[in-house]
Amino acid sequence: MRLGISLGYWSSGLDPDILAVAKEADRLGYTVCWVAESYGADAPTLLSWIAAHTERIDIGSAIFQIPARTPASTAMTSATLDALSGGRFRLGLGVSGPQVSEGWYGVRFAKPLVRTREYVEIVRKVLARERLEYAGDHWTLPLPEGPGKPLKLNMYPVRESIPLYVAAIGPRNLEQAGEIADGVLMVFPSAEHMEETTLSPLRAGREKVGKTLGGFDVCATLPIAVGEDVDALADLFRPFTALYVGGMGSKKQNFYNDLARRMGYEKEAAEIQDRFLAGDKRGAAAAVPRDLVDATTLLGPVERIADRIRAFAESGVTTLSLTTSGHTLDERLATLRAGVKALELADLPLTAPVTGTDIASR
Repeated sequence: MRLGISLGYWSSGLDPDILAVAKEADRLGYTVCWVAESYGADAPTLLSWIAAHTERIDIGSAIFQIPARTPASTAMTSATLDALSGGRFRLGLGVSGPQVSEGWYGVRFAKPLVRTREYVEIVRKVLARERLEYAGDHWTLPLPEGPGKPLKLNMYPVRESIPLYVAAIGPRNLEQAGEIADGVLMVFPSAEHMEETTLSPLRAGREKVGKTLGGFDVCATLPIAVGEDVDALADLFRPFTALYVGGMGSKKQNFYNDLARRMGYEKEAAEIQDRFLAGDKRGAAAAVPRDLVDATTLLGPVERIADRIRAFAESGVTTLSLTTSGHTLDERLATLRAGVKALELADLPLTAPVTGTDIASR
């Protein structure tokens, strides 16, 4: 089991302490620091900032949004970040959602699986320094009947292969992630439902290309909060769960709502979404079952968190990426230290960082 830290979306006014959190995670031996982007701060700039102030910890995009950049641009950014960090970059990709893709970037959300596959293929070609020629449904390079010519990356990446992850939730995109990626990025994971919701489709994808799950990084992101009152801690995360299950995407297309239904919360997921979309965010949060929050977070005393970490390890998760809670920097740093302590209590040593081609070559 490896521990990572997820810094989420950054706002300079709301979270000025992410660099201190990243530096402490680096000191403690966390293996990767993930940064997200939506329609605010961009991830590459933050990752370069963090890389400049850390020494060992990998930096990862969770995620670079596919509609935000051309695949060649993402490959250039990835090669640059990997060089600047001394070979510590991990590329996480995702299609975002229909509201952001079409409302912010002006990119149609249609056929996300095909777009993801083509995007990954082009990124890999660029990073391998092949001359860029591609004919797909979404990209044709060079453009026909124009002055463009096949080019190749005019810098030499520091590694032959940068670990590539895909954010996936549904069965079809999980299967494709197993087929085309080196790891998967998950949110709202449940150890008790890991096989049917995640590992089974991932395994099917790996088998398509003659591989197993051995060496494939199953990376699950979980909020963590330490304390004695588990019910009170669960209440802290009900609004967060309601936002995703009820408010991410649209009534017809919400991947997180679908996931909650597959986990057995069909009635509750419908109520959460109905309330949230009607503007009753408080009611949506109140409708979130305590068991759903508990299954998808790490809550309670360190000993209880250790038991949950052990359950995730036994379920097939290989990296737990923690989102720290706390109102102050000291509280967040204490939570980081508690994560390491819980891993020790679970009798799961904090393994050395997996970097370079270690993931991709397995």
